[in-house]
Amino acid sequence: MRGSNLTSPNTRRVAVITGAGSGIGKASALTLLANGWSVVFAGRRVDKLEAAVKESGASDRALAVETNVADPASVKNLFARAQEKFGRVDMLFNNAGTGAPAIPLDEMEAEKIRAVIETNLFGPFLCTQEAMRVMKSQTPQGGRIINNGSISAHAPRPNSAPYTATKHAITGLTKSTSLDGRAFNICCGQIDIGNAHTELAARMANGVPQANGQIAVEPLMNVQVVADAVLHMASLPPDANVLFMTVMATKMPFVGRG
Repeated sequence: MRGSNLTSPNTRRVAVITGAGSGIGKASALTLLANGWSVVFAGRRVDKLEAAVKESGASDRALAVETNVADPASVKNLFARAQEKFGRVDMLFNNAGTGAPAIPLDEMEAEKIRAVIETNLFGPFLCTQEAMRVMKSQTPQGGRIINNGSISAHAPRPNSAPYTATKHAITGLTKSTSLDGRAFNICCGQIDIGNAHTELAARMANGVPQANGQIAVEPLMNVQVVADAVLHMASLPPDANVLFMTVMATKMPFVGRG
């Protein structure tokens, strides 16, 4: 599945992707670049961002910006750099995320919980704010925001309360952004991903705890499947939107969990 190749400078669209130095963010950024988009790679590790830009072979259409999504000043700088380089922002992929140790909730340190909330929820709030400000003011007006919701936006894994709570909250942010963006030609959708083969999810192949207390190996899918789904959502015409999409390894234990 590939979108149309937008090679003309007059039709090229600009995407900002957080967490773009590895995993789903990197795969999505490279796929958008390969299909004619200009892409701003945002993340904490500038060395990884620059390596991804170099790997793309399209450095003239790519920009690496060191970004802490939980820091308002850092997020403002990200979108200012995007506008300075490319003139506009057509799509934001709120992808950056983190988890907490898989331990009982009552044993978890408050700072660990706070860190997950700041990255997974406060960060998308800040990025969405800045994206909307840019999209409202540019000509032509509007754009698209895609949130990485995760399967955990629907059902938790054992000992995952901080992560699961933030992903449930992302669903509320998606709905509110979709509603509030209507008047300004800004649409918002959410992609809920299950067991994409990244460094973070590789542990699934070795066995992870299940709701019944057992340890079980879980199937994984190629991360490119996710990147192609993001490309599809991003490439829709302005009058169409995928509000929610679930992309998962076919045989992972999601339907019927527990």
